[in-house]
Amino acid sequence: MQTFVVNARNNQAHLFSYFSMKRFPNQPNQPNQPNPNTHKGSPQAQLIGVGLDHTDGHKRITQSERFAILGGSEETHGRMTETVMKTFETLDRKGKTLAEVEKKELVEIIHKNTPN
Repeated sequence: MQTFVVNARNNQAHLFSYFSMKRFPNQPNQPNQPNPNTHKGSPQAQLIGVGLDHTDGHKRITQSERFAILGGSEETHGRMTETVMKTFETLDRKGKTLAEVEKKELVEIIHKNTPN
């Protein structure tokens, strides 16, 4: 796991962690069901975002196959979700998966896609 701070200002911190998991051997699936352990033939990886500025008591969780956003105020959670969605759109345009992209390039993509 690799963790890095994407944005820290005004007592708000947006943390993203990068998890890369070894692929499990292909296991038999139901007919016509994709194998959840493969994605374009490369190891799986997931981006995890944690918002640390929630004070309203709400538990915010947004997740998909490639990312999860946990916590944060309504504004922070929305910004982090937007950032991650745009990050994956950029990776898709470049034809790369999260498991394939270099950490430095990923950090640059995230910074570029973080709303002001």
